[in-house]
Amino acid sequence: MRTLVYIVIFLGSAFSWAQGDIQVVGSLPQQIFETSGLIYYDGKLITHNDSGNLAQLYELDTVSLEITRTVTIENATNVDWEDIAQDDTYIYVGDIGNNNGDRQNLAVLKIAKQDYDTSDTVAAERIDFFYEDQENFTTSPNSDWDAEALFVLGEDLVILTKQWQAQGTVAYRIPKFPGAFLAERLGSYPVNGLVTGATFDPQSNALYLVGYNQFLAPFFMVFDGVGEQDIFSGEVKKTNLNVGFAQIEALEKVDSLFYATSEQFNNSNPPISSASRLFRFSLDADEVPVEEEEEEPENPPKMANDNDRLLLYKSFESTILNYRLNTNRAIFGMGIFDASGRQVQFVPLEELQNDAIDLSTLGSSVYYFTFFLRGKTLSKPFFKY
Repeated sequence: MRTLVYIVIFLGSAFSWAQGDIQVVGSLPQQIFETSGLIYYDGKLITHNDSGNLAQLYELDTVSLEITRTVTIENATNVDWEDIAQDDTYIYVGDIGNNNGDRQNLAVLKIAKQDYDTSDTVAAERIDFFYEDQENFTTSPNSDWDAEALFVLGEDLVILTKQWQAQGTVAYRIPKFPGAFLAERLGSYPVNGLVTGATFDPQSNALYLVGYNQFLAPFFMVFDGVGEQDIFSGEVKKTNLNVGFAQIEALEKVDSLFYATSEQFNNSNPPISSASRLFRFSLDADEVPVEEEEEEPENPPKMANDNDRLLLYKSFESTILNYRLNTNRAIFGMGIFDASGRQVQFVPLEELQNDAIDLSTLGSSVYYFTFFLRGKTLSKPFFKY
């Protein structure tokens, strides 16, 4: 009897809303095509660009999407600005991007709203920090010490890391006043993706996150009952944002609405292009169960008539991975990605054949087998022994 290994995805609870509730407000001006943070203040959205751009904040009209004002932080450099937050009297800009894991000048810039309101040129105070448990500062691209999310929690600032390798996030706390500090670890959560933005609602005590997975599929998460000593101690919900390919970078809550921005993204192989845009949606969601798929002991099950299904199966000791794809969409190609999101193999449509692929060149690890379809990707994980 031949033993087959089936690839099964187990999902927790999720919630969803109608796709029509997620609106594309429009494309953002080219001046902020690398938008990477978002707050709502005095009737305007405020954003900034990420690494290597000008040390400026941009006010954005939510209707016309025109930049109505630009404020320069005169004593700062945009090393890698990744998020922005606020309280009643200050604006905080997180210079926290750390893709290589080697930065020793991480900081949050603190700007008085009184200064911001009265001048287009302001000075910022610095809150410098190190992570209390980081001991190795060796340069390593796509490290777990990257960070792109920042929010205010009472008298503290909380930074959420963007773990390229672990595909999770760790919360760290620092004070809101100037100085140099060790950021205190508050807990971690396996988000199965890259966290790129956050906003906290002190009235509901809920934390909202956005990010995307290895295939640029954006997600939205809610953490209810946030604790001061463990950010992720409450109920957790997660859903996909139904906007197609988008490198979602920032999130802000305005009353009952959420605004999110995406950064411009272009990739040649496979060909993926996504404009810098502003999205708007509400959180009128109903709980829906997500059933676990059952593991079959022997022959692969016959495909149902539902569209867009992918089944993977292989003999335990074989290097050949067999697949069955059922879709009515146009197929552009197939790719294999490692756990960090790096593409290790791509097969264009004209070279796809035999419903099987040789894995002999891959090392032992978890990979993602992905089909690029018109309007979406379809992906399943597998383990190469």
